[in-house]
Amino acid sequence: MDKARKKELKAQYKVMKPDMGVFMISSRVTKKCHIQATKDLKGVINGSRAKLQAGVHPNLELRQEWKELGSENFTIEILEHLDYQEDKEQADYSDELAILQMEWEEKLLKDGWQLYKKRIRAE
Repeated sequence: MDKARKKELKAQYKVMKPDMGVFMISSRVTKKCHIQATKDLKGVINGSRAKLQAGVHPNLELRQEWKELGSENFTIEILEHLDYQEDKEQADYSDELAILQMEWEEKLLKDGWQLYKKRIRAE
C-alpha cells in the first residue's frame, strides 16, 4: 500500500462516527444481564461475543453462565443509541455514556432483572 493510500485511509478513519450507546447481554434462563456503554457498539458487541465464545470474557460470572447454559440461552441487544451532537466534531461522550448506562441499570433492576457482578478478571 502506498503512502498516499495510507494517508487517505487514516483520514477516513478519523472522521468515522461509529454507533455509540448501551447494549445488554442477557440470560433467558436466569434473568441476569450485563450492561455496557460504548463508543463503538458494533465493535464491542462483536468483541464481547467472541470473548464469550472463547471463554475469555472479563466478567467471570457472565462467562461461567455462558459456558454452563450455552450461547443459545443468551441474547445480545442494543438498548439505546447515543447520537452525536452536530455542533461538536471531536466531543468526548464518556460522561453521557456512563449516565446512560446507570439509567438503564436502574430501569432494569426496577423491572426485576439482576446484574451480573462487576467483578472482573485481572488481565
